Amino acid sequence: MQDIQSENMIEIGKFNELRFIKKTEAGLILTDGEKEVLLPYVHAPEDAQIGDNLHVFTYIHSDGRLMATTETPIAQVDEFALLTVVDVNEQGAFLDMGIGKDVFVPEREQKRPMQIGQKYVVYLFNDERSERITASSRLAEFVDQDEHDLEEGDEVRLLITEESDLGYTAVINQRFLGLLYHNEVFEDLKAGDQRRGFIKKIREGNKIDLSLQVIGFKHILDLKDSLMIELEENGGSISLGDKSSPEDIYNRLKISKKAFKKAAGSLYKERLIEISDFEIKLVPKVRA
Repeated sequence: MQDIQSENMIEIGKFNELRFIKKTEAGLILTDGEKEVLLPYVHAPEDAQIGDNLHVFTYIHSDGRLMATTETPIAQVDEFALLTVVDVNEQGAFLDMGIGKDVFVPEREQKRPMQIGQKYVVYLFNDERSERITASSRLAEFVDQDEHDLEEGDEVRLLITEESDLGYTAVINQRFLGLLYHNEVFEDLKAGDQRRGFIKKIREGNKIDLSLQVIGFKHILDLKDSLMIELEENGGSISLGDKSSPEDIYNRLKISKKAFKKAAGSLYKERLIEISDFEIKLVPKVRA
């Protein structure tokens, strides 16, 4: 049986491996070797035996007790996530974490006043004084803004946070902020959407421009193959061409018009397709 060392301190707002040491009327008592945590029976595994190590999420109850649950929250401390407001008062708002435990957003941590029923992307952290899980919608204060190891062309995970006049702000890999420009997005995005993205450009001041399409020459090679497959599967032609709208191209192929024109142009130069205003079609193969 693996021992739990006392130096492995309990991390509030995160999952922990804790030892089951005894039962009480209220539930199971777990420990990290130093502190004790209550796991109510309603969330306890029925087959748990004293001495077992249990994987639990820990938090501070409203009465100050250290509590645990086997339920999975929408997010843990040090993460960004989309949460729904379930209550507001003069001090702040309460968001649903998905475990029957709400997280508090003080008024000072609200970028804009929060409203019941609305969803907001927030960052979760532990309040230094109370150790209670707290949230903030002032996201820029919780991202790495000075240094990063990203390079142009890198594939990244995006969490859309909000829309502005320029485009959509997104959290990159749960660490950085970047921007998707309106004229390069051909689908409806909203706060909380998660997408695969790519680093398009890193500008002065470590400002990051993003794309939903693969960046670079390899992307064009991939698109050429995709276009040829699309043509072959549709009788040798598709109703997209030089004058097709960006929306029509994205709805059919899920790529930008710029990328479409590059790939189609490359195939045209290779004399594999013919292009008109609203159609491309395969060049018939000449029989030997």
